[in-house]
Amino acid sequence: MFRHVPNIITASRLGLAVVFFALLSYYQHAGRGDPLMVSSSRVSLLNIAFIVYLIALISDFLDGYLARRWKVEGAFGRVVDPFVDKVLVLGTFIFFAGKNFVIQEEHANVVKTITGVVPWMVVLILSRELLVTSLRGISESAGASFAAAFSGKLKMVFQSVTILAILLYVNYFERRHDTMETYARWIRDICIWATIAITLLSGVSYVRRGVSLYQGKRG
Repeated sequence: MFRHVPNIITASRLGLAVVFFALLSYYQHAGRGDPLMVSSSRVSLLNIAFIVYLIALISDFLDGYLARRWKVEGAFGRVVDPFVDKVLVLGTFIFFAGKNFVIQEEHANVVKTITGVVPWMVVLILSRELLVTSLRGISESAGASFAAAFSGKLKMVFQSVTILAILLYVNYFERRHDTMETYARWIRDICIWATIAITLLSGVSYVRRGVSLYQGKRG
């Protein structure tokens, strides 16, 4: 009976991702989109999105913890769990850099996103994931272990904190024009750039591991 509980939690997180993306897709910044979608509705959407993402994060910890405690780790969890994590994180950053969060600054011909995320950041994060996945596939096909490193887990923590910080900023501070908005924007930007930095560093770490394994095989 207990054997399938972690897998069920993992699979349910994919369902939560679908709900989360649906909420982000219906969000429209002020002045755009369906006129029936008043400001309070937009705020409610992001409130719900924040809660859904938080539940997904808790489930990510819970399925791994239960699998280890009950000693029921299996191939399903090893494959699906990181897959769902990547779908959730990458999909969220794609939405954050997309048209639903684009604004044009007043009195200036400048277009930006209210999330602070721009397309090149998404490309960098996606490139890192594709590179690490390729290295892992090559290494494990050769019989070498390529388990997740601490930097990879730290990267996931930074990405998740950044996503929550962005949701809070857009929901509660973006429309304010005071000191609180400035501080909240600084926190948002610090989270984003910290995420970019740890993404690069973890990518370099995995590349070095891949090179070491390759050299060891040749030796």
